[in-house]
Amino acid sequence: MLPFERLQKSNTIENLWIYILAFLKKRKTYAWEIPAIIERELGFKPGKITPYRVLYRLEKEGFVRSKVKDRRRIYEITDKGQKELKKAKKFYQVILKWLEN
Repeated sequence: MLPFERLQKSNTIENLWIYILAFLKKRKTYAWEIPAIIERELGFKPGKITPYRVLYRLEKEGFVRSKVKDRRRIYEITDKGQKELKKAKKFYQVILKWLEN
């Protein structure tokens, strides 16, 4: 695998949590919407089950919460999730700043 391909994979498919938290910061969402949003807005297609597994892990760790609405589970980001997303943004900002120099 070429260096750029490895970078791209590690910053997309292998780190879906960042994108899921970012989407949930914008609005509450159903789990089944997330793969389509990722493909439409970010241009890559995650595995069929992976986004669900990531979402359930985020909920278990307290970064998101869910409730049933109209017999479907809807997810939203928690304060803990917003703090984690903010840390990720700062991390990427430091890297980008360093790469620009």
